[in-house]
Amino acid sequence: MSATRKVLVVDDDPVVGKSFGRVLSQKGYAVITAESGAQALEKMQEQAYDMVFTDIKMPGMSGIELTEQIKAQQPWMPVVIVTGYGSKDNEARARAAGVADFLNKPLSPEMIEQTAERAMMAQVEAVAAPVQAEVVQAEVATQGNKLVNMALFLAAPFIGLLYAVLLPLVGVGMLASMAYKALDKFPKTKMAVNVVVGPVVGLVYAVTLPVIGTGMILWTAWEAFRAKPETV
Repeated sequence: MSATRKVLVVDDDPVVGKSFGRVLSQKGYAVITAESGAQALEKMQEQAYDMVFTDIKMPGMSGIELTEQIKAQQPWMPVVIVTGYGSKDNEARARAAGVADFLNKPLSPEMIEQTAERAMMAQVEAVAAPVQAEVVQAEVATQGNKLVNMALFLAAPFIGLLYAVLLPLVGVGMLASMAYKALDKFPKTKMAVNVVVGPVVGLVYAVTLPVIGTGMILWTAWEAFRAKPETV
């Protein structure tokens, strides 16, 4: 284990800091001590730490108040509460503040060592979690783009065919409409055209409307499919 892993021990009793230093230094940790919450915050401004052990009852700022301030500034920092005044209320408040663990005095070397290992794992997981989330989101986006590209590749010939069929029909329809309006000056001719062309127009509507409706349905489904990866 690298000695660059730094532990800040906060306790107004120097004996506690020495105990942590004796146990954890043998495991490769660098142990720095502070005798108050205010001093601990100053030390955290000067250098980075991997975890914090703090007594719960100290003059001035309590260990829980210190934890709340640390978590406000460094949410990923594992903080372990150490106290000889264990109670359910204190433990509940400590848990609500986001502590990694809660230890009651007297402490054994095994308790200190095991708790440090658990806190170290919590620190690694807290730092790695956002990175893993970004990786998962990137993979989801990539898979979504692949599906969109595949669907576009498969649908392209059908879309092209649809345009090839509809565009001429629309153009012919516009020309026919203009010609039909021009016949307003010739009522008899227009009536004859209605008799002859009426069935043809009905047939054209019967053929084109299903095609247009199908195209609108396919377009709506395509837009919904394309938007799906963005909302994941």
